Amino acid sequence: MMKKLIALVLSLAMVFSLVACGGAETAKEDVAILYTNDVHTYIDGPLSYDVIGAIKAELATQYKNVLLVDAGDHAQGTVYGSMDFGKTIIELMNASGYDLATLGNHEFDYSMVGTMDLIKWAEFPYVSANFYKLENGERTENVLDSYKIFEIGGHKLAFVGITTPESFTKSTPAYFQNEDGEYIYGISGGENGEDLQADVQKAIDDAKKAGATTVIGLGHLGDDPASQPWTSEETIAEISGLSAFIDGHSHSTVEGKQVADKDGNNVLLTQTGEYFDRIGLMVVGADGTIKTDFIEYEEILETVKDEEGNVVVDDDGEEVTEVVGYKLVSELYSGAEWPVLEDVKSLKEGWIEKINDELGAIIGKTALTLDNYDAEGTRLVRKEETNTGDFAADALYYLFDDMDLDIDVAIMNGGGVRNKAITGDISFLTCKEIHTFGNVACLQTVTGQQVLDALEWGAQNVGTGESGGFLQVAGVTYTIDSSIPTSVQKDDKGVWTGGPTGEYRVKDVKVYNRETNQYEDLDLNAQYNMAGNSYTLRSLGDGFNMFDGAINVVDYVMVDYMVLANYIMAFENGEIGATNSPLLAAYPNMLLDYGTVNGSGRIVVK
Repeated sequence: MMKKLIALVLSLAMVFSLVACGGAETAKEDVAILYTNDVHTYIDGPLSYDVIGAIKAELATQYKNVLLVDAGDHAQGTVYGSMDFGKTIIELMNASGYDLATLGNHEFDYSMVGTMDLIKWAEFPYVSANFYKLENGERTENVLDSYKIFEIGGHKLAFVGITTPESFTKSTPAYFQNEDGEYIYGISGGENGEDLQADVQKAIDDAKKAGATTVIGLGHLGDDPASQPWTSEETIAEISGLSAFIDGHSHSTVEGKQVADKDGNNVLLTQTGEYFDRIGLMVVGADGTIKTDFIEYEEILETVKDEEGNVVVDDDGEEVTEVVGYKLVSELYSGAEWPVLEDVKSLKEGWIEKINDELGAIIGKTALTLDNYDAEGTRLVRKEETNTGDFAADALYYLFDDMDLDIDVAIMNGGGVRNKAITGDISFLTCKEIHTFGNVACLQTVTGQQVLDALEWGAQNVGTGESGGFLQVAGVTYTIDSSIPTSVQKDDKGVWTGGPTGEYRVKDVKVYNRETNQYEDLDLNAQYNMAGNSYTLRSLGDGFNMFDGAINVVDYVMVDYMVLANYIMAFENGEIGATNSPLLAAYPNMLLDYGTVNGSGRIVVK
């Protein structure tokens, strides 16, 4: 009887113990997740790493549990990244308290060695479920962990890393190959996205088997139709198990969009835009609900007064104001008016000053506005002609013409022309704002057919979306008939394998003849000297793979931003006007007018 009584007491004690433990495990708190994407090393604006680090510290007093993550494209974009291949950017991310990141396509821009350096320098882990190694053409192990679980606030939050398969062509395919041109790294995609989806689903399932209670995608896929079939929404629709998806790549501003997954469950999709314009804030509630918000900045304005204290007005009678500071705006965050981590600020400002000292020398000026965006802020350079695109292509054309080399055509991929509005003084630093990658100018002899195929490849998304491979040109004019469906051939990595199986969209191609000073019809069987950057002509950048058999005339002549500087300094007194180019002085019938953002009329889109 006594033994039975003792057994009963012990069993009851165990039950109460289990209930107590179970209660402790289920007691959860809110978790705040700060997130960024496509910062692209724009560290000199109001929002930067010193501010986000301070916000993270302040959020800890409001939510207790705080994480800071990045969805890719943080190490490249401006001179502040390229001058030391992203090292200082990673130091800033370390100092501001990042907990996790995934690889964007531009994390591969400093070669695969550079990618591995970024991962090594980071004091936070990188994750990617679909970036793997290849041996003899066969997939082996993943390069990074597919997911990371954080046990925080009673939750087990898993982040699944996802990298865009477009990294092959939107970085440089050669970086994924060995010296023999064999692929030794892969990023799963699939013709219909099936390989990408399978890797993401496996990572979700594995994370849940490891105990994850909430799984969040940390991806660099985007929602641009040009990225199909690998967009975030397409991926979500074919998988199950995600609660939210923090996205990047398309530079879209998506505070929170519900997207149905394979099982009909909603997944909260979000993306912050670009260039530190805003910071994302996701709150995973104690009850499992998820909310998102943006932390944005507003300018603090004051009216300008003259020496006598009178308010200054403009010609329209409006009061003149000036920016005297900034304030943060957010529904989910309430903190100091403008917090800053001083050690991060010191590191940031020291680096900016160093770069500005090295590259800040004024080499020219313009009263025009060289731009790639229209008045509504829509980016044009990846789908139509712009005056900066013209200028960049002309700079390549001028480089080789000035070297007394035969030059017929110059091409510049739209994805390599990165600036917003430029006016006034121009420095080497300004040139770095236009060309951020450090590609090098080359000159090759190609056939007219190769010229046509390159233009057709660049025009494949016109009318439906953007393409970094859209070609800005010099010495050539052409028309794109966007009503003709694109039928260019490509492999599963997005690399060109053949011309269109149907009708060419590119029509009426004419090449400037420097002897007759006239544009003449492209001869598909003739040879032409084409200038471009190594990225496009030599490294399969943007998938340009039609230059097989091209003859190198001169290789790796000058780095891209110096090509621009060389051209600028050739203008009289370095003053850039609409029609005072040294090229136009030598070749008076060239289409060359930088007067408007829409360029000189070299490319007609119908």
